[in-house]
Amino acid sequence: MINRPFLTLIQREIWRFIGLYKQTLVPSIISSGLYIVVFGETLGSRIGVIKEIKYIHYIIPGLVAMNAINNAYQNSSSSLMQAKFLKFIDDLLITPLNGLELSIGYMIGGILRGFLNGMLVIGFGWFFADLSITNMPLTMVNLILISWAFSALGVIVGIWGQSWDHIAIFSNFIFLPLTFLGGVFYSIDMLPEYLRNISMINPLYWMINGMRFSMLGVYDSSPYLSVFISSVFVILFSGLATLMFSKGYKIKQ
Repeated sequence: MINRPFLTLIQREIWRFIGLYKQTLVPSIISSGLYIVVFGETLGSRIGVIKEIKYIHYIIPGLVAMNAINNAYQNSSSSLMQAKFLKFIDDLLITPLNGLELSIGYMIGGILRGFLNGMLVIGFGWFFADLSITNMPLTMVNLILISWAFSALGVIVGIWGQSWDHIAIFSNFIFLPLTFLGGVFYSIDMLPEYLRNISMINPLYWMINGMRFSMLGVYDSSPYLSVFISSVFVILFSGLATLMFSKGYKIKQ
């Protein structure tokens, strides 16, 4: 039997960002293009290669992960914050949808947005930087896991947050520094040992490492551990998001 309320929620979340593609999809191409030109071309001409990979190609997997993280998180968190701000979250809570269905419905929109933005960056790299992918199926798996984890985190923050500032705090003060310190523009093998050890505590490093292996075939740490860590965060964040919806945490009056 088709669960129409569930499908309606998914459809709304998908069309919500597709209808605003100039804000949700186009900026990824522009920002990634600037990173590739500024860092890939200018610094790349001086750095040359890392692990026998052209520098302009080396940074693209990190840009793919970075765009997937930001867009997946922004989609689900902003959608929930808007629902709370406009008070129609109450209408959702009286539908026959349970906590699992509500969390999945919101997560799917973020997963798809993160995935599409990541694929757009890959397409840009292929078209303008002559990028070739080593393992496309594994690349897509990594991209889905990253998008899923941060879409689920977006649901958590969207439920917990009481203002738009709470959403921005995670983006600006947590994701941004962790992404740049996660090896987007460099290999951690270039760092002193104590900084390498610190970097390996960063979960975003493992996600970027897994993406780089699947796209380019090079890695700093075990790519299988990268997939495992991404999967763990998917399970943890998805479970917590479902629990918060089920309990009505900060959304049931």
